[in-house]
Amino acid sequence: MFTGIITDQGRIVELEQRGDLRARIATSYDTNSIDIGASIACDGVCLTVVALGDDWFDMEISAETVSKTNLADWTVDRVINLERALKVGDELGGHIVSGHVDGVAKLVDMRVEGDSTRLTFDAPRELARFIAPKGSVALNGTSLTVNEVDDTRFGINIIPHTQKVTTWGNAKVGDTINLEIDTLARYVARLGEMS
Repeated sequence: MFTGIITDQGRIVELEQRGDLRARIATSYDTNSIDIGASIACDGVCLTVVALGDDWFDMEISAETVSKTNLADWTVDRVINLERALKVGDELGGHIVSGHVDGVAKLVDMRVEGDSTRLTFDAPRELARFIAPKGSVALNGTSLTVNEVDDTRFGINIIPHTQKVTTWGNAKVGDTINLEIDTLARYVARLGEMS
């Protein structure tokens, strides 16, 4: 489990297609504190550490994961959002995030609003019904609050701090974004279907 509070920006240093995709990610995390088998959210996708070095870790990524996320867009030198898994007692500053990406959204508009940036996304229709104003979403692993919803489109604001400590400062219209809907929204919708 994660919170959607990004704690590092990693850089992809190697990509190799074996039976599965293998990615090496440079990090500022103390890799001595990471275990083989640990979960790290990489642009919001929960992946398992399979090898470690002084300032990097490797992940193996299945074809299923690549097909459901924006990982097919990954290239060497791409910077990605990183978050280590929650530990008992950690502050829950964002919202409960599983790292199980539901699909991808497209960034369709950006505009400056004061010191913040307003971003508008287009979500897949089957996921849009789970997105509500003032609800939470995880976009590329970042816990964000939804401002408004219009059919399959929804908007969020990115404050300057978030732009600085995540990859959102480099976002551009047309980007494909990993989208994880709020777990509570999923369960409420399921309960509604059953009644």
